[in-house]
Amino acid sequence: MTINIQSVHFKASQDLQDHVQEKVGKLFKHNARIIRADVTLFEDGNSHENQYCEIRLVVPGDDHIAKKGAATYEKAVLETVDALQTVLRRKKK
Repeated sequence: MTINIQSVHFKASQDLQDHVQEKVGKLFKHNARIIRADVTLFEDGNSHENQYCEIRLVVPGDDHIAKKGAATYEKAVLETVDALQTVLRRKKK
């Protein structure tokens, strides 16, 4: 279970990194074939929901990518993880 966290143009606090590790780590329970998760946190100054989280799950033969924006990074991470959980549940069927 490897989770790579990249924060663009800012230094992510340890609390934020721990939050990402905890929430993204839950995705590995849905699919044992996930090799790693690449998490990118960045801002977009053009919108009200300007803090974004993009997660790429590397799975053999099929990668899953989701991106969500919110007022805080923590909320953006939660929304992105929820979107990926939905994708993983659909793929399981």
